[in-house]
This record gives sequence, C-alpha cells and structure tokens, in this order.
Amino acid sequence: MTNPFEYGTAVTGAAFCNRKKEIEDLRRSMDSAERLFVFSERRMGKTSLIKTLCRILDPKKYLVVYVDLFPTESEESFATTTAKALTTALESRTDRVLAVAKHLFSRLIPALTLNEEGKPQLVFGASRTFEATESLEEVLRAPEKIAREISRRVIVVFDEFQRIADYDVGQRVERLVRSVIQNQPAVGYIFLGSRKHLIRDMFTNESRPLYRSAGHYPLSAIDSSHWRPFIRDKFAQSGKEVSPKVVDAICAYTEGHPSYTQQLCHAIWGIVEEGQAVTIEVVERGVQLLLQRESYAYSILWESLTANQRRLLMALAQEKNSVGAFSSAFATKYALGSLSSIQRSVKGLEERDVIERDSKGYFIIDRFFKIWLHRQDPE
Repeated sequence: MTNPFEYGTAVTGAAFCNRKKEIEDLRRSMDSAERLFVFSERRMGKTSLIKTLCRILDPKKYLVVYVDLFPTESEESFATTTAKALTTALESRTDRVLAVAKHLFSRLIPALTLNEEGKPQLVFGASRTFEATESLEEVLRAPEKIAREISRRVIVVFDEFQRIADYDVGQRVERLVRSVIQNQPAVGYIFLGSRKHLIRDMFTNESRPLYRSAGHYPLSAIDSSHWRPFIRDKFAQSGKEVSPKVVDAICAYTEGHPSYTQQLCHAIWGIVEEGQAVTIEVVERGVQLLLQRESYAYSILWESLTANQRRLLMALAQEKNSVGAFSSAFATKYALGSLSSIQRSVKGLEERDVIERDSKGYFIIDRFFKIWLHRQDPE
C-alpha cells in the first residue's frame, strides 16, 4: 500500500485531519463576507485548511478564487496573477476564458498561449497606456463586480500575502488593498502567509496601512483527541494496530503539529510490518530515523549560528512550552547574558524562521530540531 500519511505539501481529502471547528468558523465568516487574517507558525496547515474549505463550499452559492502570491515580485505581477486567478475561477472553458478576461479587465492585455504540454493557458500583460497602480486597482475591484453579475458570494484567498512587503512599492499596494476591499460587501477575503512575523506585522502594526483591516483567526496545533481516530484508522487500513497511548506518545514528540505529526507517522508506517502493532519503542525508532535524515541539515544550521544564538536555542530546547526569552529568570537560569544580547539573538533567529513567538513566549519551530538539540550537545 501507499503510505497514507502525507506532509510537505498541501494535504486535502482523506489525508486531512479534522479541523471541523475551524472549517465551520471560516465558512460562517465567509458567508458574512468578512475579511480574515489566518495566521499560525509555519507548516501548521493553513493552505491545507483553506483548500479543504474551498472544496466543501457550495459552488451554487460561492465562487472561490485562490491566489498564490509566492511567485510575484512586483505590483504588476500581483495584478496579473490575481487577474488570472479571478478569470479562471469564473470561466474554465478555453473558448470563453479570453472573452471573460477582456470583459473584466480593460487595463490589462489578456492572451492565450501554449504551455510546456502544448495546452492553452491564459496570460496577462501590462498595458503601457495605464500605470501599474491603475491596473491593480481595476483588478482589486473585479471581485465585487463579479459577485454582482453572478449573484454569488465571492471568496478571495490570498496565499503568501506577505510577499507584497518585498515589492518596491509594498506600502502603496497595502494602502490600495485596504482602500478597495473595505467597500466590497459581497466579497469575503482570507489572507494567509507562511512567515508569521512578517504578515502579523502587516495587520497588527498600527503604522501599517492594513492595521486592523481584517479579523484575526489564529490556527493552533491539533489536539491528540482528534489525532487518535485519524492515526488509528490510517494504520488499521494497512493492517497495523496503534493504541491511543501510542498516539499520545507521537503527539508528545510533535506537540500535535500537523506536518511533524504526519511526518513521524509516515516514518513509523514504513517501519511497522503488516499485522504488527506500533509500540512506544517503534515510535522512538521513527524519531531516530528522522533525526538521522535531518542531522546534516541541522548541523549546517547550527554551525551558521553565533555563540549567543546557540546558547539561546539550547535553552529553548530544554523548555517544554513557549517561554519568555527576555525574562530575567530565564536569562539567569541558562546564563544567557545581557538583555541586549538576547534581543539580538532572538531577532536573528526569528528572521531565519528558526524560532517563533506566540502569546506565551518563544519556541523552536522545527519540533525535530528541538529534539535534536535536547538530545545532544552540538558543541
């Protein structure tokens, strides 16, 4: 059988675990045309959640437009990428898509070209007649226009939204987005980003144009009570047995994080033969296997860090939960030095996506890197 546990990409369908409450919360919000900033640490399953939501929404009531902004690099590419997503969501027929694009966008130049497989695809070019901001404004106003014409709620999902902060005119784009979307009563918006500290700053920093322009919906880990039936059924389908106690042990290693839990289960599934039971010892073997696979990458990362950053990481690895890195008690306990030194280390590690902050403090993002640090002295 194919390994039933998936990780590393957006997970949907039978490979997706629970999130029933989150899906219902988001469905209600979109039905009210709200604007939501869905945030979490990396690999927590934001994209998987949203794609699952999109699949279950009634197409007679909703038009869902998914826009991946990761490949964009400018105001112009933001406009053309969004225009393509809007057009293809509205019309999939090749003989109609060009006409729809021309109807929606007068400031862009749509065309059909052949992709690498020889199949037609829609592309947009920027018109020299109009400024990039004019073109983007037209694109951003299109969802409301579409909603009125088709008498359906339009849901626009901007994934990797923090990319606009890298544009030369990022703040101008943010201002335009806020100006346009606040006057669209028939359109719901979901903003996602994989770099939490960047996208969080866009929506929570009062000096930024998008400050308080969207509601906040934090996405947390999945409780072991939801993992138990999911993991049990996946192993059972392969003729392998796993008890609730063992599932709890798996979740203790991964802290219920979706990607790391699926990754560990993937490794364990490959170790256990059909007809056998997963034991605590087998779980440990799975952990060791993953640590061996990642050891080189972890060593390279470790060697690239400053001495102060290493000391801070070793201290965080000893803590079970998030911790206030700037507290005097924490600094004294692990001999971390001055507050300014800790602040520099935190900033550097956060910028490299090694650590993240939640409401209680800082923690190491990669659960297996944390285990790797905890089990050895890399010095």
